[in-house]
Amino acid sequence: MTQPPPPPPNQPPQQGGFGPPQDQPPQPPQQPGFGAPQQPGYGYPQAPQAPQTPPPPPPQQPGYGHPQAPQGQQPPQTPPGYGYPGQQPNPYGQTPNPYGQQPGYGYPQPTVPLQPQAGQPTGGRGVNAQLIIIVAAVVAIALIVGGGIWYASSGKDDGKKDDTASSSGGTGGKEDKGDTGGTSTKGEEKVPADTSAKVLYQIPEPKVDDSTVVSGSWLTDKAYVKAGVAEINGYDRDKGTKLWTIKLPGPVCEASTHTTADDKTAILFQPKMPAKNSSAGCSQVAALDLDAGKKLWTKTVNSGDRAISLDNVTVSGSTIAVGSTSGGAAWDVSGKSLWSPKPTDTCYDAGYGGGDKLVAVRKCGSYDQRQLHIQTIDPKSGKVISEYKMTQGIEYASVVSTNPLVVAADVGDSAGDGSGISDFFSIDNKTGKLITRISAPGDQFAARCDGISKIEACSGIAVGNDRLYIPTEEHDGTGEYSQTNEIVAFDLATGKQTGQRADAGDGYTITPLRMDGGNVIAYKRPPYDKGGQIVSIDGGSFKETKLLENPSTESVRDAESSMSPDYSEIIYAQGHLYMSGVYADKSSGSSDKEYLALAFGTAG
Repeated sequence: MTQPPPPPPNQPPQQGGFGPPQDQPPQPPQQPGFGAPQQPGYGYPQAPQAPQTPPPPPPQQPGYGHPQAPQGQQPPQTPPGYGYPGQQPNPYGQTPNPYGQQPGYGYPQPTVPLQPQAGQPTGGRGVNAQLIIIVAAVVAIALIVGGGIWYASSGKDDGKKDDTASSSGGTGGKEDKGDTGGTSTKGEEKVPADTSAKVLYQIPEPKVDDSTVVSGSWLTDKAYVKAGVAEINGYDRDKGTKLWTIKLPGPVCEASTHTTADDKTAILFQPKMPAKNSSAGCSQVAALDLDAGKKLWTKTVNSGDRAISLDNVTVSGSTIAVGSTSGGAAWDVSGKSLWSPKPTDTCYDAGYGGGDKLVAVRKCGSYDQRQLHIQTIDPKSGKVISEYKMTQGIEYASVVSTNPLVVAADVGDSAGDGSGISDFFSIDNKTGKLITRISAPGDQFAARCDGISKIEACSGIAVGNDRLYIPTEEHDGTGEYSQTNEIVAFDLATGKQTGQRADAGDGYTITPLRMDGGNVIAYKRPPYDKGGQIVSIDGGSFKETKLLENPSTESVRDAESSMSPDYSEIIYAQGHLYMSGVYADKSSGSSDKEYLALAFGTAG
């Protein structure tokens, strides 16, 4: 499978440990970061970084009875650090954009209607699909940030209305009322009596001889769960005491961001520890019980007597689905097989998006005539409910959200910034018709998707209220050398900006994490002399309410700055903030401490 890019160079040195003593033994010094680029001081001029080329993916197994044409894909390049110079010129500025370029942040945008196209849903999973009229392409967003995070069991609303983040009490950033359309339902996140957070605990980075994936983190009512090196660990939410460990024979490759109603999820992992600078292939899929701390079962998808390498794993309802270049497979959480690749298939399920619904990204045709089919399917049977055929020539697409259905793609490799996004597609998952196509030029918007193989790996995006919420790129603030940005909203019915805008505030950059009812939960990356913040943005008024602010001491700031929202996993719920890396790296031999995860909490 395609591995995520390695950590960029030029990261600032980290300070010593902070927070309460740990029950774990002291760890030796570690290599900086987990793929999270460091900024040498927010608000100061910075030199651009050279893009990095990720290591080549492990070889894929051939398809089931159907020779696969060479993919011919170029490995994704790591873009310059968050807000760094070096963005490519907007390709739409030189060639007229037929889909309606957005002229500026926070203003209604024109759209150009697209011509519908008809298509017959292609068979797969052994089901005859019905004829559906389709229009163009759609990109959906998973409401989590970074790789592999989700709050598995939200707290219950206690009925109080005076301490809920809503349209009252804006803090941090300016308010642009703009269009107040959309629903503004109150979320479950309450405003603490004191929003000042303290460090609850930190988890040291594990010792490794080579860069190792540690992607995957979840929060349940019982535990904060984080992937380590060839293991999954559960920790007390407040104290950091290790509650349980699930040992694995090899490293984790991918982790579903979704869970079942009773906190079960799924991961992909390697069958053994790989040799240095190599991979044993991500051929194993396991179901995990995050409350009990148990591995329920392990499965493989076989081609003859050989297990194929898997690229993507997700959960929808009680179904666990995996995708690959050899096709897709699914099981019930109990372990019962639901479907597997068919040797006679001329198309294959490259991957799935989960959550409220199950959506397949199905690839048809040879490399030079590729067409992606976005299919909403029954998670129990695999039967196609609706299908949208994207324009031929679009090689990769990422599912951002399954309900409403939003898909992202880099059409014609025009994003120019390595983000994987030039356009979003809003699709009706009942009919398969394209509702609207939203142009999001890479030089203007800062969301990211790794759609090469992972299908469901987008960050910096939230979907709700029939809106798409995305951050703008950084730009000059009002202070000397300062940078800032905004979150803006697009209407999923019209494709136009609503006029709503949430400003980060001078020196801060803001990133949406997820929805909380009708509100947007966002993280504000701070300037060099302050701590980060979590805010709730009212879905109607777009007023900001501060929920948490981290300490501004130097050691805490330095540790927090290693967890960039572009490359890290960030979970916020009920006054608790958890930030974790997705890579563990070999020690550099310095005396600086590096962390696998940081936990913050408010007093109220």
